[in-house]
Amino acid sequence: MFPLVRVPASPHMDIALTYATADNFTGKPVYGAHAGCFLNAEAAALLDKAAELARPLALKLKLLDAFRPSEAQWVLWNHTPDAGFLADPRRGSPHSRGAAIDLTLVRHDSGEELDMGTPFDAFTPLSHHGNQGISPEAQMNRHLLLGIMTTAGWDFYRNEWWHYQLFNVRERYPVLSDSILGADRMMPR
Repeated sequence: MFPLVRVPASPHMDIALTYATADNFTGKPVYGAHAGCFLNAEAAALLDKAAELARPLALKLKLLDAFRPSEAQWVLWNHTPDAGFLADPRRGSPHSRGAAIDLTLVRHDSGEELDMGTPFDAFTPLSHHGNQGISPEAQMNRHLLLGIMTTAGWDFYRNEWWHYQLFNVRERYPVLSDSILGADRMMPR
């Protein structure tokens, strides 16, 4: 089994788990009150590397989602079964393997999010990497995030500017359920 490690908030990383609130595309919390930001050890190390790359640019990472138990993936899929933006839970999501992160960049001094052209989880072609239908500033910000994350060793998903994952995750890591963290850790009961 591949243990998960908690990713703590720090001066270089803000944690704002969108699915722990009702402010997500389902309109209700998907994670329970004890939700935390978890990744497998390899992903956590690469995330630290990305935060270090952002730091000299007066930027920090804002983490929107990380480990997503398979049960949560089913909740999202049952609400919006769109294979262009959500992994079919029968196949398994990189998030459910502790090997993916959804994030954006924020200014270190103010915490203001950089303009990425669309909000997180905007299930539209405007969210695709390389889409030129967004402002030049947003395109530059996406390229900046892409550069930081790929330099740190992450792979990206072309349909979502916010999603990064480890390479070859389906071959290397198993799908994990909520029980990996102990009873009632992530999913509401």
